[in-house]
Amino acid sequence: MTDNLFEPDIADIPVDAHAAQAYLTYAMSVVTSRALPGLEDGMKPVQRRILFAMDGFARPDAAHKKSARVVGDVIGKYHPHGDSSVYEAMVRLAQPFTLRYPLIDGQGNFGSMDGDNAAAMRYTECRLTPFARHVLLSELNAGVVEFQPNYDGTQQEPSLLPARLPVVLANGASGIAVGMACEIPPHNLRELGEATCRLLVDPRMPDDDIIDCIQGPDFPNGATLISSRESIVAAYKEGRGSFRMRANYEVEGLARGQWQIVVSALPPGVSTGAVMSRIDDLANPKPKGDKKKISDDQARTKTLATSLIDSVRDESDARHPVRLVIEPKSRAVSQEDLLAFLFAYTDLECNASLNLTLLDTHRRPGQIGLPAVLRQWCDYRLGAVTRRLTQRIADIDDRMHILDGRLAILLDIDRAIAIIRAADDPKADLMAGFGITERQAEDVLEIRLRQLARLEAIKLQGERDALHAERTGLLKLLGSDSALRTFVRDEVRADVERFGDERRTLINADVQATRTREVPQIDEAVTVIVSRGGFGRLRSGHDVDEAALTWKADDGPLAVLKCRTVWPVVLMDGDGRTYTIKPTDLPSGKGDGVPVSSLADLAGKKLVAVLTGEPGSRFLVASDSGYGFVCAIEDMVSRQRAGKAFLNTDGGTALAPVKLLPADRWVVAQGGDRLLAFPLEEMKTLSGGKGVKIMTLPEGESLALLTLFREKLALPVAGSRGRAKTLNIDENALMAWRGVRATKGRKLDG
Repeated sequence: MTDNLFEPDIADIPVDAHAAQAYLTYAMSVVTSRALPGLEDGMKPVQRRILFAMDGFARPDAAHKKSARVVGDVIGKYHPHGDSSVYEAMVRLAQPFTLRYPLIDGQGNFGSMDGDNAAAMRYTECRLTPFARHVLLSELNAGVVEFQPNYDGTQQEPSLLPARLPVVLANGASGIAVGMACEIPPHNLRELGEATCRLLVDPRMPDDDIIDCIQGPDFPNGATLISSRESIVAAYKEGRGSFRMRANYEVEGLARGQWQIVVSALPPGVSTGAVMSRIDDLANPKPKGDKKKISDDQARTKTLATSLIDSVRDESDARHPVRLVIEPKSRAVSQEDLLAFLFAYTDLECNASLNLTLLDTHRRPGQIGLPAVLRQWCDYRLGAVTRRLTQRIADIDDRMHILDGRLAILLDIDRAIAIIRAADDPKADLMAGFGITERQAEDVLEIRLRQLARLEAIKLQGERDALHAERTGLLKLLGSDSALRTFVRDEVRADVERFGDERRTLINADVQATRTREVPQIDEAVTVIVSRGGFGRLRSGHDVDEAALTWKADDGPLAVLKCRTVWPVVLMDGDGRTYTIKPTDLPSGKGDGVPVSSLADLAGKKLVAVLTGEPGSRFLVASDSGYGFVCAIEDMVSRQRAGKAFLNTDGGTALAPVKLLPADRWVVAQGGDRLLAFPLEEMKTLSGGKGVKIMTLPEGESLALLTLFREKLALPVAGSRGRAKTLNIDENALMAWRGVRATKGRKLDG
């Protein structure tokens, strides 16, 4: 301490200590006076002040008042902060899609589920809802809560609102403080009322029984809770966890077998705009960061999205607050596959958090379980009702005191009038003459003469008797803990009966949707078209007019195959290597298609065949070196983009495989000028490799033809003078060419 009165008293302290203490003070202020709700009324300070200010001039039975007036009143008297923050808090209390039981009745644009802002406060109007007035404010002047000075000491404001129901759980709360946050979902009032009523009369009720009364959160917009009961109970016990929420939907049938998915309710915090934007991002992804191309995962997801979804549109209106229509790519799309994709990749299925961090009845911040919240609230409510009844007894005593004075005067009204007319100090003389107190004497002097009539005495005596009976009942109620608990229970039950409603959020435990990169298989008829130049395309159905197909210049058909979307398409190059693509990988437009080399790494190799078939289909494969075998189509399928080595051509070139039919019996092979027919059963069935010798070839010759005999066969051969001619072979003529596999066969006559 300095001896000089004109020098400031300055003490040196470490800056880190000062900063720590200052930040702690700030943090506690944020926690206790801004961000966290109180357990008793579920309100943050700004919300409490808004409702208290509105109770003075914007009650439910009054006309709507300008929001700007409410905000100005709150800022000027109780909450000296920015007007925008106060208005935003007020708007939230009026949004029926935010609060399960709105506290403010708004008139005008108060925002939307899609995140649209409310109109400016000068355009909107508001007043309290009956729920807010009755549940939170009806006992404000009944001695239930304490009042405290406002920020400048010119006004009084309540430290809490006298909540008649557990609003903290009914409407929930959300806030971020310093070092802690809260996320309390709303609940159904009837379920809360049942748990509260049972707990009031049985304070030793086990936690499990309390939780059994509450099925789960009940959000204002509905949706469906799919979490298991076990996870819900665990979250409520700990006061922390999450709930898996899923949108409500139905599948609407349309004409000609078409259908669409219509979403009618969204999980909390999800908007139709956000869902549509997400689907668009999946179908039309943008490269991440500074990359020029999308990633493989993005490409696979894009393929998945575009194979399932054709269009998405928002048809929400006044009659249908949420109506999101999703049309499938085709009617053949599996409903289960489309729904699984939507739930896994969009917010049509998401988590809703639970974090029961709040200010308990001792104004201490902390995280507690739901049973503890209800227990503390019941204790608070019992104390509040006790204070209310005690205040009522005091009011009755005061009124009875006044009535006793009036009745004493009415016993000799003439003498009282004479005293008043003659005395210099009538109050003192009345007190002395009738034995009444100063307050009673003042009341007598202030009443009108008409109130001193004989009938008035009868009325006063009746009022006193009624008050005395009420007082006796209240004293009896306060003297019995069980009677008081029953009384509070009945009040809670009556309020729940008045304001409770049916549950909006459905309960339907289900498995969480998981993401998959696999495009679901849609089984429908298609035609695969591949040109000699390696361009592939797809047409729906099997009625494709091949003559009407167009090709690039100097190009033509290599394969036009009737296929189904669930069958594999096998490409074979001249080296006997096979590659596999899906029919749905090919474009279905009217153009020339895309190079199949963009779907499989052909490494510049030329295709000799394109194959497809149902599972179990068998093919005769061979190379021009004269070796081959029979295989199933599954043997040729490759899971690698680069394909797999399937047929060992032994330095030769692969021939186009021939698909076997059940009636096939004879193999026909031609090498040079020789022809051989032998039974199909002589061919071995292998899964790959070189195979067995089909025909002994002349020196320098190669296998030119390998086919199957089906009723008749026309072979082009060289004539005696070098002219081409056709050799027609029927079943009778085939006998002349019969032989044994791996032999030379018979020479063709020129």
